[in-house]
Amino acid sequence: MKVAGVILAAGIGKRMNSYLPKVLHKLSGRMMLQHVLNTLYKLKPQKVVVVVGKYFKEIKESIIQTNPPIPPLLKGGKGGLLRTQNSGLIFAQQKEAKGTGDALLRALPYLRGFKGTVVVVNGDTPLITRETLKKFLRFHEEKNDVISVLSFMSQETGSYGRIMRGKTGYITSIVEEMDATYLQKNIREVNSGVYAIDSDAFHLLKEIKLNESKGEYYLTDIIRIARNKGLKTGAYCIGSEAEFIGVNTREELEKARRLMKDRIIRRWTDRGVSFVDTTLVFISSDVKIGRDTIVYPNVHLEGNTKVGRGCTIYPNVRIQNSIIGDGAIIRDSTLIEDSVVKNRASVGPFAHIRPGSEIGTGAKIGNFVEVKKSVIGSGTKASHLTYLGDAKIGKDVNIGAGTITCNYDGYKKHITTIGDNVFIGSDSQLIAPVRIGKGAYIGAGSTITKNVPSKALALSRIEQRHLKGWALKRKSKVKSSKLKAKGAKS
Repeated sequence: MKVAGVILAAGIGKRMNSYLPKVLHKLSGRMMLQHVLNTLYKLKPQKVVVVVGKYFKEIKESIIQTNPPIPPLLKGGKGGLLRTQNSGLIFAQQKEAKGTGDALLRALPYLRGFKGTVVVVNGDTPLITRETLKKFLRFHEEKNDVISVLSFMSQETGSYGRIMRGKTGYITSIVEEMDATYLQKNIREVNSGVYAIDSDAFHLLKEIKLNESKGEYYLTDIIRIARNKGLKTGAYCIGSEAEFIGVNTREELEKARRLMKDRIIRRWTDRGVSFVDTTLVFISSDVKIGRDTIVYPNVHLEGNTKVGRGCTIYPNVRIQNSIIGDGAIIRDSTLIEDSVVKNRASVGPFAHIRPGSEIGTGAKIGNFVEVKKSVIGSGTKASHLTYLGDAKIGKDVNIGAGTITCNYDGYKKHITTIGDNVFIGSDSQLIAPVRIGKGAYIGAGSTITKNVPSKALALSRIEQRHLKGWALKRKSKVKSSKLKAKGAKS
């Protein structure tokens, strides 16, 4: 089946009480519109048209900046058209808010020449799944419908349109809440807002009449129009009610966020991940977690983070867009950003791994250690109170407490290079650019400004002196001062 997609995302979202367009609000680390787009992409559509209203520019720019799987957009075309080079993603604009029927009409120019089934979804339904859409399309194809609607049974019908069926069970129309009679309002089968429309039936959109009471063109009217022309229509009651929650308020956004979170947690527990407390973790939609990993409370795994097998992530950890290798241990209150922690490494507690860093296999980054844009070799240890910035550090290096790579001279950043098996004593400062050769030793309290040869010992301390009797002389001097001060007062 050839498929194209249309996302109706022109709603203003006044009830969100926000300067941000409704479809750009996030849940589980991803914009609502991005959730819907990613679900449609899994159907492998030939093209996707997103119909945007008042906030065309803001939504367009947000999608441009979005990470894959939504590709970057290329400017081009006319009339508010933006298109990707390969994905077939198109943005069309509904300049006046005239309802869903008019919004879909705005997509028609960009579907010209397409022959197949067009899937229509709403941009504020981020919980819809690929499995439900695939099942719906299969029914649409098997029944040879011209237009199909995806319905579901609702416990609280609210403002949903009611599905009206004929004597033989086929759908005859969709009645909106405000137009429904008392008996019709008791119908529990409602419209999800998802349609499958054969491309040959798109001319019916032009026959939708204006609803005088709302001043809008209802897309739901296309079912009645098709039935009156003897065209085959179907309604398929599949999927869970939770999938079709439309987000129009902050309360609904929070409800959708909780449902999305539960779905993500369930996915990973089913795959062998353990959560100490599932109510106190945050896992973004794009995160991957390996089997037998244990996640403690108050952990945030964000962006495109990938956590390996058999890891332990202790409380109050935040990991963003990073790769954590198998068997790694991330201890309490640690922040890791845009970095790689390799197999069996240990990081934290209270460590900060800043962007562009790589922590080697079996390495140890301890408490109150900050690593920035540095490569730490396998087996290397920096156990406490250390700053490693713009450094290339070899294997099995011991870095003592209080060590600093002084990488910034006020104008430029410079590199510190440390070879394998180096021992750096506590409270050492390495003034970059500097190179420490393999197997060298740096004495505690040293300030290193020159390259150190391999296997050498580098010291930069002043000679220690002893002033004999100094403490007794000081004590006598203090006592004398106090007596003078007492005499002056009397």
